[in-house]
Amino acid sequence: MKIRHAMSKPAEPPGRSRRRRLVPLVALALIAPLAPAGAAHAQASYPFQNPDLPLGKRVDDLLGRLTLDEKVSLLHQYEPAIPRLGVPAFKTGTEALHGVAWSTDIANKGAVVTAQGTVFPQAVGLASTWDPALIKKVGSAVGDEARGYNSVNPAVWGVQLWAPVVNLLRDPRWGRNEEGYSEDPTLTGTISTAYGKGIEGDNPKYLKAAPVLKHYLANNNEVTRDTSSSMLPPRVLNEYDRAAFKPAISADAATGVMASYNLVNGRPSTVNPDLGGVVRSWTGKDLLNVTDAGAPNNLTGSEHYYATQAEADAAVIKAGLDSFTVDDTDGTKTATAVKAALSQGLLKVSDVDTAVRHILSIRFRLGDLDPDGGPYAKIKPSVINSTANQKLARRTAAEAAVLLKNSGQTLPLNAAKDRKVAVVGPLSNTLYTDWYSGSLPYKVTPEQGIKERLGAGGTVTSSEGADRIALKDVKTGKYVTAGAGDGAVLKESATTAGATEQFDAFDWGSGVLTLRSAANGKYVGYNWSNFKNDQDQPNGWFVQQQFKLEKQPDGDYLFRYAGYETEASWFGTKNYLKASDDGTLVLTTKDDASTFSKDLVSSGVDGAVKAVTGADAAVVVVGSMPFINGREDHDRKDMNLAEGQEALVKAVLKANPKTVVVVENSYPTTLNWEQANVPALLWTTHAGAETGHAIADVLFGDVNPSGRLTQTWYRSDSELPSILDYDIIKSNRTYLYYQGAPLYSFGHGLSYTTFQYGRPKLSSGSVASDGTVTVSVDVTNTGKLAGDEVVQLYTHQKTSRDKQPVKQLRTFQRVHLNPDQTRNVQLTLRAADLAHWDVTRNTSVVESSDYGVMVGASSGDIRGKASLRVRGERIPARDLSKQTSAVNFDDYQGIDLVDQTKVSGDAVGATTGGWIKFAGARLQAQSVTASVAKASAGDGSIQIRLDSPTGPVAGTVAVPSTGDKYTWKDVTAQLSGASGTHDVYLVFTGDLRLASFSLK
Repeated sequence: MKIRHAMSKPAEPPGRSRRRRLVPLVALALIAPLAPAGAAHAQASYPFQNPDLPLGKRVDDLLGRLTLDEKVSLLHQYEPAIPRLGVPAFKTGTEALHGVAWSTDIANKGAVVTAQGTVFPQAVGLASTWDPALIKKVGSAVGDEARGYNSVNPAVWGVQLWAPVVNLLRDPRWGRNEEGYSEDPTLTGTISTAYGKGIEGDNPKYLKAAPVLKHYLANNNEVTRDTSSSMLPPRVLNEYDRAAFKPAISADAATGVMASYNLVNGRPSTVNPDLGGVVRSWTGKDLLNVTDAGAPNNLTGSEHYYATQAEADAAVIKAGLDSFTVDDTDGTKTATAVKAALSQGLLKVSDVDTAVRHILSIRFRLGDLDPDGGPYAKIKPSVINSTANQKLARRTAAEAAVLLKNSGQTLPLNAAKDRKVAVVGPLSNTLYTDWYSGSLPYKVTPEQGIKERLGAGGTVTSSEGADRIALKDVKTGKYVTAGAGDGAVLKESATTAGATEQFDAFDWGSGVLTLRSAANGKYVGYNWSNFKNDQDQPNGWFVQQQFKLEKQPDGDYLFRYAGYETEASWFGTKNYLKASDDGTLVLTTKDDASTFSKDLVSSGVDGAVKAVTGADAAVVVVGSMPFINGREDHDRKDMNLAEGQEALVKAVLKANPKTVVVVENSYPTTLNWEQANVPALLWTTHAGAETGHAIADVLFGDVNPSGRLTQTWYRSDSELPSILDYDIIKSNRTYLYYQGAPLYSFGHGLSYTTFQYGRPKLSSGSVASDGTVTVSVDVTNTGKLAGDEVVQLYTHQKTSRDKQPVKQLRTFQRVHLNPDQTRNVQLTLRAADLAHWDVTRNTSVVESSDYGVMVGASSGDIRGKASLRVRGERIPARDLSKQTSAVNFDDYQGIDLVDQTKVSGDAVGATTGGWIKFAGARLQAQSVTASVAKASAGDGSIQIRLDSPTGPVAGTVAVPSTGDKYTWKDVTAQLSGASGTHDVYLVFTGDLRLASFSLK
């Protein structure tokens, strides 16, 4: 069966519907490059090819020489060569979130090619280092390796890199949590700036590679991701979501943004006017902004926003996107639509010129149009997976690890005393990659890392803790049989359970299992025709290696194929297994499914208990499978550790009290039982080939743990509202507004040593709104080991017109201290950074207030406080006599934020019973005028009430049907009693929209 994109989920990277193929470094030279390496550029004969000319003149010269057809051809991801001008082909987009991951090959119809270079810890792990200097080195290594691949085949390995992801980790259930950095915009901005600067290199004129920030804007759910709208009131928009993107752009550490799939306030992000406006205002340099894969077609498809692709593509360009990632390698469809838009007057040639200018500007900065390819073209493939990069990966993985708990000095282990160590669990002797990871050129698993650390005199006992089972058809009495070697199609054939009939069942939670054949160590998967044991790990867009064994009342089982939900449209109700006439397992309905008995060949728990009994220490490695437990297009179902894994931990702890649990996953987990009972807990993300070395380094104290959490770890997902609720202020989300007691606080992380803080001192007790204060604090290492402390500075605004965060990270500094060493840490606090968004005047404001200044080891471990008086301004009373945007409310209920027009502007979308509040308005009003739209027939109304949604009615505006939600009409009504200072509530009846109003 041809693998197709599910129609309801069209947003996928190019080539995603095709088999990803690994291209090892040794095979790179065999891939025919677009042009011979080092000869892809013509000898200089035009002014634009002269590197000594200013960038603007080079762009102008080349732009002036291009025909309209040539300009339009450059708008697609696959920009064709223009031989007459010596312009080589160019491709946007190589994935590089934590190392060069994959790209697409136009010569092979867009097949996805996977890199085999240095794989660093997943992005959330990079951020957990809280070490921007280190992350800049990581970014530099990634940029080097991108250039190394590009030097061999620029047709595959472009040097515009789609990384980093800076979407805030607002909800820990987000499937792509592994790709982001933090729930906090300051930390996210710092880490993304470091990574981007590293990728770009330090040449003042040229870019080593061109990082692109993903995904603009407010993209933090996968469910209905191409049709759901992220509702962002102005404060959330400006203080939170935009704030994550601004730092790297402002620091020139990114060269563009990728628009997200979702809608924001009712408008698809692909046509968000921010792309050509707000985002570009953050820098004086050109940005090359790109669409996400397939997103332009969503505008006429799933989103139904435009009737024709010509309208859609015109809107994309006018909104501020320059490059279309769509239709895989076929740029003709984009060209056709853009030309139609030009002929219909939807676009001007100057609009196309603007987009092409952005594209060319970045290409010139990359050296792509220099005769010699620019200075970074000298980087060769020898940098890929170099010894230096391997060492950097090991160091980064160790710094990323977070010590969650360590009671009774369980850690570090003592290699001289703890000579017999048991290493058990489903992740103890394997390493997994993720969707945006390259392939591992080698693997050091936790078990291998610990064996190496103990050396010849140590003993490691091991067990993966997985049940080994055999499945026998109750009706036929025959066992499900796999193949040895390269695997074979699963059939019912044997009457006894030999090696080919045995499978190791790994529990990933919610009943989902993977089955690894005992005969060849390969996983069973579905290949659209049959089932076969031939997969190295669960993988692919549909993740076809997932199963469930559903126990029946009589104790037997139904064998269910549990590939991701997107496959339901292909299979309907045929997702259970039965034996066909020749014994081959095929899909069928539940009622027609075969019934199987499950023979337990060996118990995973028993094997683990045997391994840990009598050991000096037990290390249990549990966690996630990145293709199963949450990933692009699939949010997590819950935040728990898999049931079988938790049972394993409990059994091991009972058998060996000196148990350390290593949790290897990509997101917060509800480890309530483990925190209460297990002596030591260490968290790491999936950290690449050096994972095992890094874990051993930390467990044995060769590296003192210094990682810090970048998210709040809640005790239960019941503490969270809907994943589609983006208003963190109203719903009290993230550490900024959360009122409860988390399992682990934002910024939490322990050390093998202890640190004592002195009293923080301010360089001044007061500061003007444009001033700066230095906060100094003495930090002393009071333990016996050298270690790193991450000194974190938070503030809290004590008085304000508006709801303020409980505390907010402003800056941090990582410091290394030897035992008994004291260091005076100085942290700079800019008063301007204390600004928040004033909805009464639609601007940023620093209020006059006393601010609590807090210094500590985490948001939940504040060690010292001081008070700062900020001389800012007072937000005046509401003046509703002026035209007031409806979205600038102070509170609301039962409304949505919607698009005022398809081009720009936000409005309130209301239904009966919904209301919006405008606090502290000074009134002397006799009438109200409102700009309204109502698509449905019949009248609606807006009541103006005072002091509560059920307070006195000052007036009622009748809202007639305007025939269309984008057809706006001003309506007026008289008011009575609207004088004095009041909270004004607008209470809605009917399905209507409100853009603005005034009380005159």
